[in-house]
Amino acid sequence: MGKVSPVSAKYIIRALMHIDGSVDRPDIIGAIFGQTEGFLGNDLELRELQRSGKIGRIEVKSDVNNGKTSSHIIIPSSLDKAETAIIAAALETIERIGPCNSSAKIEKIEDVRISKRDFVIARAKELLKALQSEVLPDSQEITDEVAQSVRMMEITSWGPEHLPSGPMVEESEEVILVEGRADVLTLLKNGIKNAVAMNGTSVPESVKELCKQKVVTVFVDGDRGGDLIVRELCSITEVDYITKAPSGKEVEELTKKEIHLCLRNKVASAQYKGESTLESRQRRVGLERKPLRSSSSRPSVRREAPLPLGKNKVVFKDMLDNLIGTRGAYILDQDSNILGRVPTSELSSTLSGLKDVYAVVFDGMVTKDLAKAAEYSNARYLVGMGSELGLYETKVGVITSKDL
Repeated sequence: MGKVSPVSAKYIIRALMHIDGSVDRPDIIGAIFGQTEGFLGNDLELRELQRSGKIGRIEVKSDVNNGKTSSHIIIPSSLDKAETAIIAAALETIERIGPCNSSAKIEKIEDVRISKRDFVIARAKELLKALQSEVLPDSQEITDEVAQSVRMMEITSWGPEHLPSGPMVEESEEVILVEGRADVLTLLKNGIKNAVAMNGTSVPESVKELCKQKVVTVFVDGDRGGDLIVRELCSITEVDYITKAPSGKEVEELTKKEIHLCLRNKVASAQYKGESTLESRQRRVGLERKPLRSSSSRPSVRREAPLPLGKNKVVFKDMLDNLIGTRGAYILDQDSNILGRVPTSELSSTLSGLKDVYAVVFDGMVTKDLAKAAEYSNARYLVGMGSELGLYETKVGVITSKDL
């Protein structure tokens, strides 16, 4: 007797048969063949279909309970949909199994190809995911990976204490002083080669000498430990600039963008220690400190008295362009140095606690409340993106992006 293999079967007929008596599997299969014989014509004769391999082996799973039999019948088929449906419907005409009454009900006709297709899709997703995780990187990724490895191999030791450092500490005029080896590696990975680590909170003698010879920026973690290191350094030696990682972060955790942002926002040590009266006021009102700008990064306008706008125009425009989209504000002194930076939402309250501010450059609209706060602090200029004020509504000089 031929049979259809699971590979070649297209459909599976699943039927449930209830029999009023106890019968065996051969009785059920015999009834299926006997009671459908000659009923569907020669082309759909079950015995011939099974011999030709178009109908597979009939599976019967029976369960006898209280003298009655329930059987699950499974018939594989490689016929087309219509012929398979006819064979299935014929099973429901079987009314007796041996001497016992019976009834059959087709539960469903299952398309084997759909389940195979579902398996193929699920498996293809797994294979694609694995392929993407192992795919060859493009040329830029290869270049970046090699360059990063080379940079990290460049870590050296410096001084008699053999402190971890980048290869450019001796040659560079500026040095970045960090806490540990991991910080040096992070800076190297991002192309910064002039860093040296203190390796602890105690300041090595060689670092003290280094601070006398070079321009030193202290770059510490954004935690209490970082504050203690800065305090220790400032008490025993002179450093030029100080910067910290964002609150709660360590230098070794920072991205390239965060590192460069921290270094751009470095603060002069005198400003950090709050040696000026203005800095003390700024700290009391929560002003975010920023470093004084050197002539190499921004034009510096030195003057004894306020100059006409024409000579401030370049400075104001440059600063306003830097602030676009940041919702921040610069507060300037008479020399156009940036005393600090605050969010625009805190600008009015900050100005209310200051005196003798020269100019404010900010990303926002000049409002009446802001103009009043600027008048209180004796500011000469308010430089914003636009203004809600009319002529002669404030004594402060209002400048917008259109004026620049």
